Parts: sequence; structure tokens; C-alpha cells
Amino acid sequence: MSTFTIILIVIAIGLVGAVLAYRRARGLVGRDGVKLHSRPTYHASFVACWGMIPSLLVLAVWLIAAPIVISADVRGNFPEGVLAQSDLTEDLAYGIVESMGSGLRVLPEDERARVTEATPVEDVADLLRNRGIPIASAAADWMVPLAIQLNSMQIWSQWAMTAAVLLVALAGVALAYRRIAPRLRARNNVERIVTGALIAASSIAIMTTVGIVFSMLFETIDFFSRISPAEFFFGTVWEPRFSSAGSTGSAGSFGFIPLLAGTLYIGAVAMIIAVPIGLFAAIYMAEYADNRTRSIVKPLLEVLAGIPTIVYGFFALVTVGPFLRDLSAEISGLVTGNYASFIEAQSVLTAGLVMAIMLIPFVSSLSDDIITSVPQSLRDGSLGLGATRSETIKRVILPAALPGIVSALLLTASRAIGETMIVVLAAGVAANLTLNPFEPMTTITVKIVAQLTGDLEFNSPQTLVAFALGMTLFVITLCLNIYALYIVRKYKEQYE
Repeated sequence: MSTFTIILIVIAIGLVGAVLAYRRARGLVGRDGVKLHSRPTYHASFVACWGMIPSLLVLAVWLIAAPIVISADVRGNFPEGVLAQSDLTEDLAYGIVESMGSGLRVLPEDERARVTEATPVEDVADLLRNRGIPIASAAADWMVPLAIQLNSMQIWSQWAMTAAVLLVALAGVALAYRRIAPRLRARNNVERIVTGALIAASSIAIMTTVGIVFSMLFETIDFFSRISPAEFFFGTVWEPRFSSAGSTGSAGSFGFIPLLAGTLYIGAVAMIIAVPIGLFAAIYMAEYADNRTRSIVKPLLEVLAGIPTIVYGFFALVTVGPFLRDLSAEISGLVTGNYASFIEAQSVLTAGLVMAIMLIPFVSSLSDDIITSVPQSLRDGSLGLGATRSETIKRVILPAALPGIVSALLLTASRAIGETMIVVLAAGVAANLTLNPFEPMTTITVKIVAQLTGDLEFNSPQTLVAFALGMTLFVITLCLNIYALYIVRKYKEQYE
């Protein structure tokens, strides 16, 4: 029985229990002058919660723990020669056993019965290939018994999980149903359950942040144990190179400054273009446009936010970059007579311009919501004192909305700093350190992707540096978000 089917059955059990509980609670109303502490709907919710929540928790724990236990049991039966090799070799062998066991599960009963522990791996591979299931050429005879063992353990685990989950669901409904009584504080119990669910939901962001930090922290520490932090944070040359096996030469240069400069430079160009356009668009939509115009303009602007960034990258590569290059060649020809372009197709300007187009809806939409949230009484008071509409916007509305606008701009800057695909296609991958916006540069995120591309093990500085870059970028964006909150709290004013 599939996991989805189990969940549907658990929900059905909970709903049936809720209906029965509702009817029983309704039957207690008015009997011998007894008054219920909670309404029948709370009794129904109480029984449904006891039927669904514990059983779904058992299901979740089982789905997490069962593969770990099965994997440990199967790996323990690997030959000593395989266990003595690297973890990568062991994982590869287990992957072959797992694919073979999954293939055996889909075979017809008669063909599956022909596979025994003594069956040669070539015969098993032929059976599976006839069913369209490829098996790696590295498969060996000792994997067949383990595949059979894995298959039987997974089948047993699935049936045991189904039985355990359904029994817990039925037991929960039965126990909760028996507790229904006039003085049962069903409402209090349901509210505690809802409160716990809300606390768990609000904790997801915190736990996610903690998980992100710890997923990078230990690898970052490993990197800095091999490369000096001073060399990383203050180096001006980025040239990591993979040393050959047994080589004792330098592992390359890991200067962070060119990547940081490219990230901030491209982000600054994008913000310089996007902020005025987005802010002016927000002011127009909030203060000048009528309802019909606003209903058309705002959705059209927000469509830009839904375009995938790779599409913006294609637009930069095919249209914007060549246009700027050809335009610079024409300008150079008119001025000097030499039709040599001074703007490269992949440059800081190209990436910043296209990224600005992507950021405009973020600035305009956030700023529009903030401006429209300014109380109407402030507008009426300013206009009543004789100020014009433009003076009201400049001297009343924008100062009132300034903390929110600054916060929105900082959040938009965090979005610009984390962009990858536009930079790859519009600015290139060269880690240059230059002030010329017409030359290519690259960003931190691009180099993270570059260092983790390919089949690599996390045992060399060239790979571990990606975690150091990710941790540094995380700290930068976190500082921006904290500063945005600080700005809001410091300058926020309360309006009635």
C-alpha cells in the first residue's frame, strides 16, 4: 500500500470518527438537564485530531527511520573488501543493490520466483533489462542475495508500517471517542493542539535557518583549516586550480575580493536603475493613477517578477549584450572613426541592466503597498492646509512610508546579491577586479556553482571553498536583513 493511500485512509478514519463524535455529543445535549462544556464541533475535532495526528507522526517517523535501518543492515553484509574501500565506493555498491532490489519488486511473480541467492548476476540483469530496468555493469554476484534481502525487508517494512499507522489511527479514534462526556474540555484540548501546530509552523523558519547554517559551517571550518582566512578574505586573485594526484604544489589562489567586488558592483548598477523606476512607478500607481489604470499597470509590472531568471539571462545574452556592444561601436566610430566597441557583450553594465528589469516589480510592488498603507488622514490634513499633491507626496507621504521603503529596498538588494543565472550569461565567469562597468566581472554565487559542478568529493580546498563562499554570502544577506529591521524599528511612526 502506497504512502499516499495510507494518508487517505487515515484521513478517512479521522473524519468518520469526527462524524460519530459529533452525533454522540449532540445526543448528550439536553439529556437530564446536562449542559456540554464544549460545542459538538469541538468534540468532533478532538476525535479527528486524536485519530490523525499520532498516526501521521508514526508514519513520518517510520518513513525516516526505516530506510536508515534497512541500509545499515544491508551494508553490514557487504564483503570486507568493499567495506575497506572509500565511502563513495560503498555508496555506489549500495546504489546498485538498491536498483536491483527495486527491479525485483516490479517483476512478475513467476520471474521473481526464478531469482534465488545462487542466481548469477548476469541472469538477473537480463531479466531486469527485458523489463526496461538498466543495471550497472559493476554489479557482482554477491549483490544478488543482498538485493533479495533488501527487497524482502522493504516489503515487510511497508506492510508493518501500514498496520502500525492504521492501528494507531483506530486506537486514537476509539480512545478519544470513549472520552466524550458533558464535562470534557474538548475546546481547550483542540485549542492546545492548534496552538502547538502554530508554534511548529512558526518554528520552521528558525529550524530552516539553523539547518542552513550548520550545513555550511563544518565544511567552512574544514576549508579554513587548509586555507588561511586572511588569504581568503583579503586576497585579490581568484585562481583555484586542481592539483594532480600526489602533487605538493600550490592549490591555487582563493582571493575573495574580486568576487565580492563583482557582486556589489553588479548589484549596485542594478539598484541604481531599478530603484528610481520602481519607486516612481509605485508613487504613480498609489497617488495618481485611477482604479482602472492601476488595475492594468500593476499586474503588467508584476508579470516581470514571474519570469524565470534564466529567461532574463537569455535576453541579456541574445539581445541586450549585442545591442550595447554594437551601440558602443557606433558611438566610437562617430567620435574617433574607429568602429571598435568599448562595451563588451558580457559586462557589468549588461548584467546590471537586465537585473534591474527583474528587480523593478519587487521595488514597485513593495513600495506601492507601503505607500497605500499610509493613513488617508495624513493626505487630507496636508491638502486641507493648502499643500499641493506633489508637496503632500514629498513632505508627508514619503517620510511616513520611508522606513518601509528602505526595508523593501534592502530586501531587494538581498535578492540582487543572490542572483546567479543572469550574471552567468550577462557578465561572464571571469573574476576580474576592475572599476570599468564595460568589462566582465562575476559574483559569489556564480563561483559557488562553478566549484560544485561535476563529480567531486568534498576533500579538497577547491570544492570546500564553495561552502566558505556560501557562508560568507549568507552572513552578508543576513546583515542586510537585520539592518532593514533596525531601520524599520528606529524610524517607524505609529499613526491612528
